[in-house]
Amino acid sequence: MALMDVIEWRDTSGDELVHRWPENGPGTIRWGAQLTVRESQAAVFFRDGKALDVFGPGRHTLETANIPLLGALINLPFGGRTPFQAEVYFVNLKTFTGLKWGTPTPVIFRDTELHTVPLRAFGSYTMRVKDPQLFVNGVVGTEHCYDHDAVADWLRGFIVSRFTDTLGEVMQTVLDLPKVYDEIGVAVRAKVGQDFERYGLELMDFLIEAITPSEEVMEMINERARMEAVGDLQRFTQFRTAQAIGDAAKQQGGGLAAAGVGMGAGMGMGAAMAEAMRAAQNPPPQQAAGAQPVSPAGAKFCANCGAALVEGAKFCSACGAKVAG
Repeated sequence: MALMDVIEWRDTSGDELVHRWPENGPGTIRWGAQLTVRESQAAVFFRDGKALDVFGPGRHTLETANIPLLGALINLPFGGRTPFQAEVYFVNLKTFTGLKWGTPTPVIFRDTELHTVPLRAFGSYTMRVKDPQLFVNGVVGTEHCYDHDAVADWLRGFIVSRFTDTLGEVMQTVLDLPKVYDEIGVAVRAKVGQDFERYGLELMDFLIEAITPSEEVMEMINERARMEAVGDLQRFTQFRTAQAIGDAAKQQGGGLAAAGVGMGAGMGMGAAMAEAMRAAQNPPPQQAAGAQPVSPAGAKFCANCGAALVEGAKFCSACGAKVAG
């Protein structure tokens, strides 16, 4: 019995979406040859640039009964045993996960809080070939091999375009973006899914992992947060006073006495800050050049450090020492 031709493809890498047999030029196939299609594969027959028939998983004997379109296009002398020329494209139907997408350069958006911000975004998606014949016709063409990296590069343009359009419609300020990631993802998935379907692909999952501003914008946001944190001077003074009390208590070994010293230091700090603010708002009149500074009448001085005392102060604003009654 004559040896039968066998046409098959084993994907050893797991990365190929499409593999052409033979890799270059048309192949000579005999009627009665065996076509083996494995699970998660489909085989598309091509002749003269036209996709004819699609075979699913299993072993198929090539004859006019199961390739009617091909049989009608070729001459079948010698009882239907004559060889014919054709190509077979094996399509991997498995689900490809963890495919990456991202904006190659920052995209400028309007921001209600920061005016304009450059943003980058990246994420991942999951897809599979849904219509093998449409995919081979519309995407692969004459390539002998087409892996998921090549497809991902081609699809990234669709994703970035749809993402940019959607974000421009919904974004108010970058400060509120984290809470609308899911909504943006759903909208982008719907738009990109339609693009995928036109080429025989199915977008199964779409994920936005991060939308990030530039380093300059991040520094602006951090500076704004710091300013807002110190915006209430009274609360800031109270915080520093309490902090000074705790530090002094630790240094003095604890106890009421230490707490009193710390309280005095904290109050002194608060008084000093208040005095500095008053001085900044009401600067004293300038004295003549070379004149000696004159203390106001009735001024009191700290017995510990000699600094001028604020009227009515219980503690020295310079060293925190208690003022004698």
